[in-house]
Amino acid sequence: MPQAFAKLGVTFLYPDNWTLEEEDDPAGPESVTVYSPGGAFWSLSAHPPETDPQDLAESAVEAMREEYKQIETEPAVLANSDCDLVGFDLAFYYLDLTNTACIRCFGTDDACYAVFYQAEDREFQQFEQGFQAMTRSLLDSVT
Repeated sequence: MPQAFAKLGVTFLYPDNWTLEEEDDPAGPESVTVYSPGGAFWSLSAHPPETDPQDLAESAVEAMREEYKQIETEPAVLANSDCDLVGFDLAFYYLDLTNTACIRCFGTDDACYAVFYQAEDREFQQFEQGFQAMTRSLLDSVT
């Protein structure tokens, strides 16, 4: 049975065997991250509503470029019923393993949200549908 998170003006479902951690950093956006037992994660951060989703996605890519010098990026735009998600798919090496990450950003009247999920490639294949289901449950709560 999935667990539910309901804060930051949204709700989303996540697997009951994943660990949830909230961050309320006064210097940054409010965020929540759920971690799989193996290290994959799905994260949500809430930014001021005037934040441009495309700018937020590009800033996230730049932060990743600073961390991982050899990174491949591909733009991603997903149409949802009431809002469009903009972002990027990323591929990079970490600890000699290939990793995949996805950044998806969208705005509402209340906030601009960034969804970020990442895993080592074998684990990414295992959890990709779960990442997408968490994102869909999030979008269902705001549309």
